[in-house]
Amino acid sequence: MDKSVIKTLLLAMCATLFAGSLIAYPQEAFDASIRGLTMWWEIVFPSLLPFFIVSEMLIGFGVVTFIGVLLEPLMRPLFRVPGVGGFVWAMGMASGYPSGAKLTARLRQDRQLTKIEAERLVSFTNSSNPLFIFGAVSIGFFHNPNLGIILAIAHYAGNFCVGLIMRWHGKEKTKVIPNSERVSIKTAIRALHRTRLKDKRPIGKLLGDAVTSSIQTLLMIGGFIILFSVINKLLYHMKITGIIANGMEKLFFILNIPEVFSIPYISGLFEITLGSQMTSQVQDVTLMFQAIVVSFILAFSGFSVQAQVASILADTDIRFLPFFIARIMHGTIAGLITLVIWKPVYEGLHFKERPSHALPVIGDAHVSWLESILLFFNNYGPLITILCLTLYCLIYAKKNVLYKR
Repeated sequence: MDKSVIKTLLLAMCATLFAGSLIAYPQEAFDASIRGLTMWWEIVFPSLLPFFIVSEMLIGFGVVTFIGVLLEPLMRPLFRVPGVGGFVWAMGMASGYPSGAKLTARLRQDRQLTKIEAERLVSFTNSSNPLFIFGAVSIGFFHNPNLGIILAIAHYAGNFCVGLIMRWHGKEKTKVIPNSERVSIKTAIRALHRTRLKDKRPIGKLLGDAVTSSIQTLLMIGGFIILFSVINKLLYHMKITGIIANGMEKLFFILNIPEVFSIPYISGLFEITLGSQMTSQVQDVTLMFQAIVVSFILAFSGFSVQAQVASILADTDIRFLPFFIARIMHGTIAGLITLVIWKPVYEGLHFKERPSHALPVIGDAHVSWLESILLFFNNYGPLITILCLTLYCLIYAKKNVLYKR
C-alpha cells in the first residue's frame, strides 16, 4: 500500500479516535479546555503580546539589522548565524516560546537568513522565559525560589550548548565579513537606514500590521494550548498515558530515576505546565530528581509548543525536524547540567532544601517582584486580552473597508 494512503488512514483514525473520546469524556474535555483557555487568557496573551509587537516594529524600523551588524563577529564564530540571531536569541529568552520561532520565520521571510541559518537559529532561540521558570514553576509549583536558579542555569546553558552543536548543521560555509565592515557603528547605522527606506510603510501602517500579526499568532498559540490540554487529559482518562508510562518505567529504572515520575514525565511531553505541576506533587523523592525531570520537560518544551513552532515554520521553507532533534538534545543536556551543578550550586551555596510544598521565604525580594508580576497578570491579564482583541477587530475591520474601496 502507498505510504501516502497509510498516512491518510492513520490521520483519519487519530481524528476519529479524538472525536470519539470527546463524546465519551465531555466533562473532562470541557475542564481541560477551560484550564488551557485560562492560562492563555490570563498569562500567555498579555505577557507575549508586547514582545511580539515591539519585535515587529524593531524589524520594520531596521533596529534588528543595526544590532545584527554589531553582533555579527560574535554570532558567526559561535553559532554560524548572522548577527541578527543575537536579537532573536535575546528576545526568545526574555519572552519565551514560541517567540524565537516567530522572529526566525520573520527574518527568513525578509531574506536576512538562509534556510540552513534559520534552522540553526530556531533550534536554540526557543526557550522558557524567566517569569515562567521562577514564578510559575519554582514559586508556584515547588514554593522554592532557590530552585529557579538551578532550573534557569540548566535551561539557558543547555540552549547555549545546543546552539554550539547545531552550528555543524548543514553544509554552508561561514560568511567572512570584510575588514572594512567589522564592528562599525557607522556601518550599522547605514544598514539601519537602508532597511528603514526599504520598508516603505508609514508608521501607522507599520504599527497596525504589528498588532494584527502579533494577535493572529497569539490566537493560533491559544488554540494549540487548549487543544493539547484536552488531548493530554483525554489520553490520561483513556489509560493511554498509563500504558506509555509502564514502558517509561523501565527506562527510568536503567537511569536510576524513581519510576513514580513516569506519568508526570509523559504529561510533560505533551504540555509543560501540567507536567511540571505533576512533577512537583510527586511524594517521597528527593528534590534533585524532581529538578532533573522538570529541567527535561522545560527544555523539551512539550508537543504543544512544538506544534506551535511547526505551524509558524510552515509559512517558510524552514524544516521542523532539526528543531525537534534540538529539543531532544536540549532536554538531555539540561537534565545532565542539573545533575552536575546540583551539589556545587544548590547545596554548595547553602541553599536549605525544603520540601516541595513548603512556603516561600517571607520578605525575600526575589520572590516579591515575581509574585507581584503573577498577581498583576491574574488580576489584569483578562482585561488586557479583551482590550487588545477589541483593537484587533477594529484594525481588521478598517483594513477590510479600505480594501473594498
